[in-house]
Amino acid sequence: MAAVDVIKSCLDSIAQISEHVEGAILYLDSGCTESFQFTGAFPVLLELGARAICSLENMSSLDSVVNWNSNSDPAWKVVVMTSRLLSDAHRYILRCLSTHKGVHQCTVFTSISELAQSAYPDSPLGPDAFHEYEILLLQDYEEIVKKIQKKASHSDVSSNFQESLTFEDEGWSRLTSSEEDISHCEATSSGKYLFGESHTEYLGEKLVVSVHHFPMILCPFSPKVFVLPSEGSVSEAYLSAKHEDSLSPGLPPISTGVPPDGDDVPPGALLTAHFLYHLAAKMDLKMEIFSLGDLSKTVGKIMTDMSSLYDVGRRKRSAGLLLIDRTLDLLTPCCHGDSLVDCMFSSLPRREKTTSYSSTKGSKTQHKLVPSSLQRAPLDVQIPLGKVLQEEESNANDSWLAERIEAFLGGWDACNSSPPETVDLVNLCNKVHDGKSFLSESQLLNGSFVSTETFRGTPYMEAILDRRTKDGAVLVKKWLQETLRRQNITVNVKIRPGFATKLELQPLIRALAKSQSSLIRNKGIIQLGAAVLVALDESHSTRWNAFVSAEKILSATAGDTSQSLGAQIGDLIHKSTMLGSDGDKKTDHLQGLLSFKDALLLMIVGYILAGENFPTSGSGGPFSWQEEHFLKEAIVDAILENASVVKLKFLDGLTEELEANLNRKKSEDTKEASSDQLESDDDQWGKWGDEEEDDGKNDKKQVYSDMQLKLELFDRVDNLFKSLHKLSTVKRRNLSLREGTFSLESNFTGDSGLNKSLIYKLLTRVLGKHDVPGLEYHSTTVGRLFKSGFGRFGLGQTKPSLADQNIIMVFVVGGINAAEVREVQEALSESGRPDVELILGGTTFLTPDDMFTLLMGDSSYI
Repeated sequence: MAAVDVIKSCLDSIAQISEHVEGAILYLDSGCTESFQFTGAFPVLLELGARAICSLENMSSLDSVVNWNSNSDPAWKVVVMTSRLLSDAHRYILRCLSTHKGVHQCTVFTSISELAQSAYPDSPLGPDAFHEYEILLLQDYEEIVKKIQKKASHSDVSSNFQESLTFEDEGWSRLTSSEEDISHCEATSSGKYLFGESHTEYLGEKLVVSVHHFPMILCPFSPKVFVLPSEGSVSEAYLSAKHEDSLSPGLPPISTGVPPDGDDVPPGALLTAHFLYHLAAKMDLKMEIFSLGDLSKTVGKIMTDMSSLYDVGRRKRSAGLLLIDRTLDLLTPCCHGDSLVDCMFSSLPRREKTTSYSSTKGSKTQHKLVPSSLQRAPLDVQIPLGKVLQEEESNANDSWLAERIEAFLGGWDACNSSPPETVDLVNLCNKVHDGKSFLSESQLLNGSFVSTETFRGTPYMEAILDRRTKDGAVLVKKWLQETLRRQNITVNVKIRPGFATKLELQPLIRALAKSQSSLIRNKGIIQLGAAVLVALDESHSTRWNAFVSAEKILSATAGDTSQSLGAQIGDLIHKSTMLGSDGDKKTDHLQGLLSFKDALLLMIVGYILAGENFPTSGSGGPFSWQEEHFLKEAIVDAILENASVVKLKFLDGLTEELEANLNRKKSEDTKEASSDQLESDDDQWGKWGDEEEDDGKNDKKQVYSDMQLKLELFDRVDNLFKSLHKLSTVKRRNLSLREGTFSLESNFTGDSGLNKSLIYKLLTRVLGKHDVPGLEYHSTTVGRLFKSGFGRFGLGQTKPSLADQNIIMVFVVGGINAAEVREVQEALSESGRPDVELILGGTTFLTPDDMFTLLMGDSSYI
């Protein structure tokens, strides 16, 4: 039987909608774009006959001009694919239809199921959500058409078109003025404008709308590892409202043994359950569901409630689904593990978020403790190919490709100029040389990860996903050398076996990208090599290694006493004051030091370790009052001495006061330095009595002001430590963790279990067929029927074991990181079960910086 392959399942699902895609202008929202980029779906869509693939949020009237297929007929069909609720995507879909006047058929595919659309809190759609939305979309579209036709006889249609979009949408979000900007030069692929009488005829055609469910919108890093799109409704829906057990809207609440139920179920749990249910259905898997953690139990319960007798007769492969709360193990994603992929994602810049989806007007006033939105970091990294390919010796041909791309884009954008005119591409290229480029090189030559890029049949991402930093870099170097050998390209560079450095990789990449044909043909390995170069760069690797060293020290100290661990954390905070909060270096010799923001992340690690090792040291936390007071004073002093820490969330409202205080201190230091010289010349005169009295009054006022600021700052820091106390109580408040179920070092030989993630420990125990206290099995509808009804006749159903399944899907509600991918593979190989297929999924891909954002940043409940 064929192995389970998430990427193949996604591409097969796309092939099943070929009749809708053929001949259509295809619009993808940011979540679908991110998903299809990882799956390598864009060539497949073009092969299926799509006229053009365009951005839904950034749509333009010129989209209809582009035609990648030979058919020259005007576009009359539009397909929209969205990873969001229909109510959120409505304004963009309506804008799309209003711009393309010749469209007669609109097909909408959404990754959110019909039942989830109606069950979502404050949803304007009912049980028959898809049909209701078809009617509402037609009504809003026809209202625009009527307004345009009414005014067509009085003035030019194009001049009034903008006004037609300002209708009352009765419960649906409308576009902002900037998003409603539609170019006046709308044309078909033949170049004819759609203004005047012909425009009215186009609008008079009856529009046919259909809505369908397309669940396979996900971002696979490999055939067996996936996360959800960062800008999709599922990943952005909050997982916990603000209460005493919650840490962040992006993380499940702390497990206390009481799963949320009824109205308390967060939307993120609801959407996650529906996604996993339909994912299993698309992959023809019959899931036996197990869960660990309060929110995971809620997700499992929703999934079992969705099952029916209809599923019994269908021939599906049996599989086990293990749901785990991220909050059961916060330490692993907070630490800087030995993973090349983690290093690359932490070092590379991310794509800016496409747009901000606000809640619909139809939704009622939400609970004040519920976040309006949750911002996830985009998964689409921006690999700076332009910088990597730039030759140091020559400036004449540095950005030849960038110049040509920009010239092309400049000619394409010429339609935005008021009169139609011919564009001179040579002049546009000259503008680039003159420094007048309207797009930076970093925007033009940015690479991205694509999971389907392969080296002789081996996917690049799959091969390096579970590799350590050194091993992964050496493997990429080997691929570059093999590719150069196959291309008969020689490079004069000294290669050391078993090592990969920036000085070795950069010449290999540049040689492979020397010609345009070679650059396009080998773009996959070139992009990957450039990403490794950035990760190995000293500016990133030094900080990463400093984190690793500090985390090792904290871990070793945690086995000693709380006093020594507290002293280590305080020392890190004191050292961080020599840098800005974002690592801005004040002197050149401070390369290895961490910023104050980095020290706060290490303090999170320290408190989690302290909670595991010293759960009863203090009344409110793992440290004594004296130890914690020392840490608070260290943080207050660091904030007062650091100019850029005012950006931290727990300091909201004190920004102006802190900036004024810092500026005053700087000015005082300057005055003191300048006055020292004057005083040395006039020491014999001293000061007059009135001057001394005025100085004394000013000093008293300043002391009082400084004291007020410091007291307010202490209050903010107290609130910060309350959040740290929550982190330290995760183990103590969860039954299975409190009983030491996953403190399994004693069950392993040697030190193989030390510093391992919860997933590794859990899978090792499951595959070894050991009991896992706290692991709940969710019986299906049929299972409950056997248990309650047929059981009295001796036909009871035995409880299945997760270890008996040949296919196991582990899904972490809250997110995963690359170190866990490696440890999952290690657990599987150590179990001696080569017959088991393991699939790992999560809400999002987490880096340590993402965890800081969730626990102390803008996405936290501090």
